[in-house]
Amino acid sequence: MAFSTEAVFRDDAYLRETEATVVGINDRGGIILDRTIFYATSGGQPGDTGVMLRPDGSPIAVAATITGEHKDEIIHVPALEQAVPQVGEKLRLAIDWPRRLLLMRMHAACHLLTVVCPYPITGAAVGEEDSRVDFDIPDAGFTKEDVTIRLMELVQANHPIYTRWISEDELAANPTLVKSKNVRPPSGTGRIRLVCIGDNASIDSQPCGGTHVASTAEIGEIHIGKIEKKGRENRRFRIRFGAMPAN
Repeated sequence: MAFSTEAVFRDDAYLRETEATVVGINDRGGIILDRTIFYATSGGQPGDTGVMLRPDGSPIAVAATITGEHKDEIIHVPALEQAVPQVGEKLRLAIDWPRRLLLMRMHAACHLLTVVCPYPITGAAVGEEDSRVDFDIPDAGFTKEDVTIRLMELVQANHPIYTRWISEDELAANPTLVKSKNVRPPSGTGRIRLVCIGDNASIDSQPCGGTHVASTAEIGEIHIGKIEKKGRENRRFRIRFGAMPAN
């Protein structure tokens, strides 16, 4: 039996703690709740870690968060040798906030990179210190120095980052909103979540289910560590926190 979990993080990525009720335990000990602030691994962004506190105050460490039979079934994977709660039990959830904030900053930085490099995306992975975005570019024609300058211009402009929802019909009428070359947003729910950057989405707008900071300034200083050739028409851009090292 598949469950549906209210994904609180989609509307409030800054909520660090909340309460939830256990609605199911799968055959591997994964914990399913009626609602959660834990982001589940998807779209290149890793799932959240953190802790659940039982009514008696004892903790259950969460080692990973993944999706189940469908995107709305979110499974909290406990660390080894953790107690298993009972269905109906109320838990206090707390995500590993410093880690989540790093991922939010990095994910937002990846969006900015797709603005600076407006080419089809062939892959991406968000990390705490180093992320990558792969583009379908026959000849890069970019330098890491120039891309870094353009990224930091967007960061320092302090553009707002926010979400809005459109219908699947609206997305079909605006196919250029999808930047991925091979992956389409999940369909069947009737609506699509867009992540927008800039007033009236003047900088960017694209389907995304991940978590991001609320403004480009919150990303902080970033740079392109390297640009790698990965095939005849594939270039990998690696984003890192901090200033670009001196040559």
